[in-house]
Amino acid sequence: MTSTSQINTAAKLKHLRNEGMPFDLSLVKGIRINRSAVERRAATLGQRRSIKKEWQAAWLLRAIACMDLTTLAGDDTPGNVHRLCAKARQPVRTDLLKELGMDEVNLNVAAVCVYHNLIKPALEALEGSNIPIAAVSTGFPAGQITVLQKIKEIEASVRAGAKEIDIVISRAHVLTGNWKALFEEVTLFRKACGDAHMKSILETGELSTLTNTAKASYVCMMAGSDFIKTSTGKATVNATLPVSLVMVRAIREFHEATGFKVGFKPAGGIQKAKQALDWLILMKEELGDDWLSPDLFRFGASSLLADIERQLEHFITGRYSASYRHPMA
Repeated sequence: MTSTSQINTAAKLKHLRNEGMPFDLSLVKGIRINRSAVERRAATLGQRRSIKKEWQAAWLLRAIACMDLTTLAGDDTPGNVHRLCAKARQPVRTDLLKELGMDEVNLNVAAVCVYHNLIKPALEALEGSNIPIAAVSTGFPAGQITVLQKIKEIEASVRAGAKEIDIVISRAHVLTGNWKALFEEVTLFRKACGDAHMKSILETGELSTLTNTAKASYVCMMAGSDFIKTSTGKATVNATLPVSLVMVRAIREFHEATGFKVGFKPAGGIQKAKQALDWLILMKEELGDDWLSPDLFRFGASSLLADIERQLEHFITGRYSASYRHPMA
């Protein structure tokens, strides 16, 4: 079982913030992705390791610590945001944590992610905790507003108390190959964020090719992104393992070139505990243990938490409980 010291060490890992680098078109032009090779490698991730029993429980607890618990629905209200924040503060039932020997660990999620207008009720519900608010911005999810409007959105969310900003890039810059425009836009967003950490959402399901995904990842890191994120969760295709493999390898190459560690966040469609294990395996095998920390890895998730709690109860009791027994994530 994961020890208290291991959980706390993971939570305290720090690294130099990505300062970005000057735009270099030659680095972008040279990127080519072999889709067949990527898909073959991604298909092996769930087969190369067998994580069972106490080891699986430990990995699932780590997944919770790396979770951005999210609600981005049209019918969101302050009431259901308060309910989500209560779950963020106590993501696993106390009786289950006691059986796991983790009742003395202050286990909570990495952040709560909401729309700008719900930052205030989220802050109220999380008062006294160390859980930050992440706010989606820049015309989320489509990003089809002016750059000036996007910057004002970012600045308003930071003033309201958001410590993390999830921005959406202009996909048109990627699809037309206007990499300099993408770099300049993301650089402006990073400046507007100030001390708040910025996650750049690529919306990979709309970028057409894995090569475009790799290029967009690198440009966003050049511009100072703290994280790169697969998706808004609103597209037809969201986080997939092949796309994630391409993005984490771009992170690895950027780290090797600059020394800066950039985080990764898959979002959308990750609903089962087994899927969470696949992404944790990906991070460990491709980037190493440093990226198994909420400083550098997040799940964008809502229903995932309920399934993880259900799997933890199965580990303890040997029986699967009905899903309705677990509070809304």
